Amino acid sequence: MFTGIIEELGTVASIAGPRLRLSARLVLADVTMGASIAVNGCCLTVVGWGDDWWEADVSSETFARTTLGSFRAGDPVNLERPVRLADRLGGHLVQGHVDGVGSIVSAVPDLQVRMEPGLLRYVVEKGSITVDGVSLTVVKPLEDGFTVALIPHTAAVTTLGHKGVDDHVNLEVDVMAKYAERLLVGHLPTDLGAPPTHPEIARNPADAPS
Repeated sequence: MFTGIIEELGTVASIAGPRLRLSARLVLADVTMGASIAVNGCCLTVVGWGDDWWEADVSSETFARTTLGSFRAGDPVNLERPVRLADRLGGHLVQGHVDGVGSIVSAVPDLQVRMEPGLLRYVVEKGSITVDGVSLTVVKPLEDGFTVALIPHTAAVTTLGHKGVDDHVNLEVDVMAKYAERLLVGHLPTDLGAPPTHPEIARNPADAPS
C-alpha cells in the first residue's frame, strides 16, 4: 500500500526482456529482497540491487496494460516505497495497481487527462486519483476525463512536469470507490450509464449483499 507521495525521481537504466533496471538511491535505504517499490504508480518487486540501482521482473501483462511497456533508457520515473503504519498518510490509499492508461490533453500546471469511459464513474470533484503514482485531487470531472491543478513543487519533483500533450500516464482510481460499488452493485438501478466493474456480479443476484 502506498500514499501517492513521490519519494524520489529515478531513471530507467535499462530494459532486457522482462528485467527492468532503475537508477535510484533514496528508495534503496532499507531495501530487501522481495520488497515492493511503486514505479509510476505500478507496484514492482525488487529482485536485485546495488548502491545506486535496483531491478524488477515485469510481466508481459504489466508491460501491456501500463506505460511501462513504452519505457526507454533515460526516462525519468516516480518512485515510492510502501507506507509504514507509523507514517503520515499525506496522500490517499494507493495500491499500486494500475486501472488504466490515460493521455494528457493539456500539460501542467492545469493538467487535463483523458481516460477510458469505464473509469469515469469513479472520478468526482475534490476526489482523489493517482496519475503516474502521484496522489492528486480532482478539480473538475469531464465527459472524457478530468482536470487537476499541480503546484510547482509537484511538477518539479515528479514526472508530471516532464509530460506533454498526448503523453500517456498510468491511472489508479480511488480503491474505496471500487469497494463501495462492489458492495452496492446488486442494489443499484441498471440504467445508471456505465456498467459496473464486475458485470457478472450484477447478473447474479445471489452474489449481492443481503
